[in-house]
Amino acid sequence: MRNILRNLIFILFFRPLIWILGLDVKYRDRLPLKGPAILVANHNSHMDTIVLMSFYPLRYLHQVRPVASAEYFLSNRYFEWFCRHILQIIPIQHISLKIKYKNPLEKVEEALNEGSILVYYPEGTRGEPEQMGKFKKGIARLAEQYPDVPIIPIYLQGLGKVLPKGRRLLVPFNMKVVIGEAISREADKRDFIVYLRDKIVSLAKEL
Repeated sequence: MRNILRNLIFILFFRPLIWILGLDVKYRDRLPLKGPAILVANHNSHMDTIVLMSFYPLRYLHQVRPVASAEYFLSNRYFEWFCRHILQIIPIQHISLKIKYKNPLEKVEEALNEGSILVYYPEGTRGEPEQMGKFKKGIARLAEQYPDVPIIPIYLQGLGKVLPKGRRLLVPFNMKVVIGEAISREADKRDFIVYLRDKIVSLAKEL
């Protein structure tokens, strides 16, 4: 039932909305249709997740699971229901010193083991429109733990202007997406983060 509802929302609302706003995509065929896999993108807007999920045929949509902040997306019970059951987010929590022993990526690792296709934003939060922030180390940890899982770098442009951080109304603005080829991990965590960020930045040059 939830799969049917999710499909209807994407067919009747999200996909028409994206078509109206305008979207150009390069190399869409590079998206994996089967998991486990990790889509890694820069992050400026809540539209980022909707756009990336909309690329998938409905029969594969149930595999796609965005990684998101529990503090933000689970703060309201109605919003929480939508995020959990329609967007199928994997909520992660910021770990305080008191619970330092807890693995914040436990649910993410479980999803990979189940064959999910993750949507992962290594900046950890939405930045200012068209500005890429510093990448956190979580993605390097996943790459090291799952060396055989493909990581697909993706560059998003214009989505931060369509729905900027702190705004609730959409602003018409052409959105552009470039999907890169799958990459492999590097041995050093710090180097991998630099390598991954450089890959995403280089995709911008193809626009």
